[in-house]
Amino acid sequence: MSATHVTQSSVYNLINTFLNQELDLGNYSSLFLTAVPPKPGKKTVRVKKEVKISKKENVVKETKPVYKPKYVPDLDKFIIPPGNKKAQLDALKKLIGSCDMCPELANYRKNIVFGAGNPDADVLFIGEAPGRDEDVQGVPFVGRSGRLLTDIIEKGMNIKREDVYIANILKCRPPNNRDPLSQEEVNCTPFLNKQLEIIKPKVIITLGRYAAQYILNTTVAIGKLRGDFHDYKGIPVMPTYHPAYLIRNYNKDNRLKVWNDVKKVVELLEKIG
Repeated sequence: MSATHVTQSSVYNLINTFLNQELDLGNYSSLFLTAVPPKPGKKTVRVKKEVKISKKENVVKETKPVYKPKYVPDLDKFIIPPGNKKAQLDALKKLIGSCDMCPELANYRKNIVFGAGNPDADVLFIGEAPGRDEDVQGVPFVGRSGRLLTDIIEKGMNIKREDVYIANILKCRPPNNRDPLSQEEVNCTPFLNKQLEIIKPKVIITLGRYAAQYILNTTVAIGKLRGDFHDYKGIPVMPTYHPAYLIRNYNKDNRLKVWNDVKKVVELLEKIG
């Protein structure tokens, strides 16, 4: 049979004959073809295995419900009533009521610590936020820090504690005494500003790093801020160390620094009358 007369069918028959002869002779190693050769006239088609991609189950992401406070004091509608400053502060305190704008603070606190002291005070002390003892009693600066602050006022400044006014930036105790959150500051600072508007102190003393930096809108360290007067809404501000810091670092050098700070305040009060 000439090459020109070889058909596809005859090639198929020759391959089959060869395979059968190899099987009869036991030459399995030479049988590299493991499948039946394709039938004449049909092309080999490689079939791709269908890979089933399982659809991911619909995963519902848990979203925290939006916090909706039950009571938000409306300071925009608050008008300082006529009368003495005590009555005005009482009206502000009543407005604040059981404010729960800040979810974490509202759930954690025991009492709102509004402030305490003489409404006609020349000196107003500002701290960061109530601590554990303050939260329990509803009064700012009690416990060890409060007793030391009393000594600073009465022994260092020769003023009775009840003749000054003491408040905090936040009216509620933060969990584990952490620093206030920015939204908590936004919510609570207007109350402090309203207290300042009512009391009209001649000088402010900030207690500790946080209060000083927040009131003065700065990141400068308290060690550099203290000792000099600054300004907040036209009121002179003297930053000094927090009583709790003095308790932890009670040495002559720190006590002298606080003494010098409050002495400058006394001198300023005498100067402005």
